[in-house]
Amino acid sequence: MKTQDKMTNYRWVICAMLFFATTVNYLDRQVLSLTWKDFIAPEFHWTNTHYGYITMFFTGFYAICMLFAGRFVDWMDTKKGFLWAIGIWSVGACLHAFCGIATSGIIAGKWTVGFEGAKEAIAVVGNAGAIINVSVILFIFARAILALGEAGNFPAAIKATAEYFPKKDRAFSTSIFNSGAQIGALLAPLSIPVIAKYYGWEMSFLIIGILGFVWMGFWVFVYKKPEKNPYVNKAEFAYIHIDEEVISVEKDSQTKKLSFADCFKYKQTWSFAFGKFITDGVWWFYLFWAPAYLSSVYNMPSSDPKAQIAIFTLYGISMLSLVGGYLPTYFVEKKGMNPYSGRMRAMLIFAFFPLLAMFAQPLGHISYWIPIFIIGIAGAAHQAWSANIFSTVGDMFPKSAIATVTGIGGMAGGLGGMIINLGSGKLFDYSIASNMSFLGFKGIEAGYFIIFCICAVAYLIGWIVMKSLVPKYKPIVMK
Repeated sequence: MKTQDKMTNYRWVICAMLFFATTVNYLDRQVLSLTWKDFIAPEFHWTNTHYGYITMFFTGFYAICMLFAGRFVDWMDTKKGFLWAIGIWSVGACLHAFCGIATSGIIAGKWTVGFEGAKEAIAVVGNAGAIINVSVILFIFARAILALGEAGNFPAAIKATAEYFPKKDRAFSTSIFNSGAQIGALLAPLSIPVIAKYYGWEMSFLIIGILGFVWMGFWVFVYKKPEKNPYVNKAEFAYIHIDEEVISVEKDSQTKKLSFADCFKYKQTWSFAFGKFITDGVWWFYLFWAPAYLSSVYNMPSSDPKAQIAIFTLYGISMLSLVGGYLPTYFVEKKGMNPYSGRMRAMLIFAFFPLLAMFAQPLGHISYWIPIFIIGIAGAAHQAWSANIFSTVGDMFPKSAIATVTGIGGMAGGLGGMIINLGSGKLFDYSIASNMSFLGFKGIEAGYFIIFCICAVAYLIGWIVMKSLVPKYKPIVMK
């Protein structure tokens, strides 16, 4: 074969860009979870319930925005849609840093230029209730802007993956860019608490938020459609479109597109949405509450090197999810299964691993490392599940509707996250105030044990419902 006929691999450049976008996405989400307990709460007098409300509203806004973000990305198309998304969420990330100054101005009437001046003004205010209410509202506003932008990440990334990868490779490519969530979670505890400790919690939001603007500068020049990209040759283009049925579905979609309302007529949409609803909240819980868990149960604040190493290890273990992206490819190529059947078999395997979470709290008295390892394994299972459930959309729907349906499922997942975050905050405060007992555990430990048990069984329930709704491979063909 001549050199010029060898297949190019530009699709992996796109995959790398999606990976970095997802890494920044999760870094921005993690800043609050790693700073609120030890840096922000003392300044604004927050409790677990206040943090629970903030995370609830964030996931609620995220859910609502996901419903429309997918449609927006399909309308704007991948390149512009992604630019809008990351630009908005980067602005939202940076806005968090100014919540202290705004609280000082509203409560104390002192609109300071510096962050330290705002802290001093807030410290002398005797009305703790007013400080709590104003600061919580301001953080909710900043989180709403963050949610508005972040809602576009996965619809745009899944759409880009469908444009650059054949069906059999989509779960693997999705698992690679989706691993940016774990990388972001790995980098977060090593960097964010350090920045907050030495430069103030405000700078942690600003520094991490600026990374998104850097990514935008690269995306402008890197992304073009495969058919218009000079770095994609005929061999790679043919490989991308190796699935003949994808081409036929895409031709159909050029003459008729699924409307937003039409998407809800298909069981495939409801299957995807339910799977996201019941499992996404588990990941949100691990992401938002793991640092607080170490602080509350094991007295290890996020600035403690032991806590940073523990969280780093937890998300390091979750990187095992990359194997989950390859497993459906193995079933398709080695076992002759269609993409959907291979994906569902892989997801059933992954659904059993989170059951280990039921043992996190019972074995935690031996060492905090045991729940860390267990949650890490459960997190890996979730990310492997997530890569595959996202890919089911590309299996079933034409490319013109992928972002829309992904957004619908993302909305459902956000609602699930909203419920578990608010419920967790209220449960934890109640368990502390009442010294609640549950199966031998008391106080905050009883609260965490209950949530761990809920997280453990979510995936098997999700798989059973999904399989019941769509038992066999049935792609949607436009007529």
